[in-house]
Amino acid sequence: MEVLKPGDIVLMVGADGRRRLITLQENQSYHTHRGTIPHSELIGKPPGRVVSTQLGYPYLVLEPGVADLIRNIKRITQIVYPKDAAYIVMRLNLSAGKRVLEAGTGSGGLTIALAKAVMPGGHVVSCEVRGDIHRLAARNLEKLGLLPYVTLFNRDLSEGCDVQYVDAVFLDMKEPWQHLDYVEEALRPGGFFGSLLPTTNQVSALLDGLSQHNFMDISVEELLLRPYKPVAERLRPTDRMIAHSGYLIFARRVETSDEARRWFSPIRRMHRDKYLGKGEGEEDA
Repeated sequence: MEVLKPGDIVLMVGADGRRRLITLQENQSYHTHRGTIPHSELIGKPPGRVVSTQLGYPYLVLEPGVADLIRNIKRITQIVYPKDAAYIVMRLNLSAGKRVLEAGTGSGGLTIALAKAVMPGGHVVSCEVRGDIHRLAARNLEKLGLLPYVTLFNRDLSEGCDVQYVDAVFLDMKEPWQHLDYVEEALRPGGFFGSLLPTTNQVSALLDGLSQHNFMDISVEELLLRPYKPVAERLRPTDRMIAHSGYLIFARRVETSDEARRWFSPIRRMHRDKYLGKGEGEEDA
């Protein structure tokens, strides 16, 4: 983005720290209670400048980052926080050309991060059961120019999403353990699995489900982000922090059940044997 063009999305940051995304258009203006800024003052100029309204209120004009896009999309559901989205992309090993299945599109916050990670050669397939949320996600992705890299389905994951041999699967839904049979079919051997859950009882249910399917290298993690006030003379933590936003569960799909069992810890093996009805004292073949 050397200079701004009509159709570009820019981030306007006020002197009070408030941030807003706008789409540049000819003969339009950015209207605020502190005055207006014609888009013509931005088009044809590079970002990274300070411009002022006719009332003299300054705004910093920036190219938005992925975190800005996620935070500022229109939403009617809780979004995945940028701190979690960035880590999810890394743990799913996503890069240009990868194929990923997401279930629980929501307003499309995480979908934005997934699409940005796999474009231009990769693709995201995302399922959302609620029609109103599905339509909102489609509008959000279209506005950001990301729809060519995403296929959206308005259906439950149990109905299938017409994908096979994807590189990664991420489930942001209430009962992900109910869909592990389909996940196994859709995810390539060695592929990456992830899920986000808000409560420990849900995490336990998913761990039980994973232990009954062909998954290994399982981890449960939580990310806490503490911001600091960026003032050299008064550097200290801010009064609020983004603490618990959800538990992240990651695992890898393996080829066969026998192969997975060799990697189970003794405790996990004991619990798996209980579910399989294997008596105490019985040894693995």
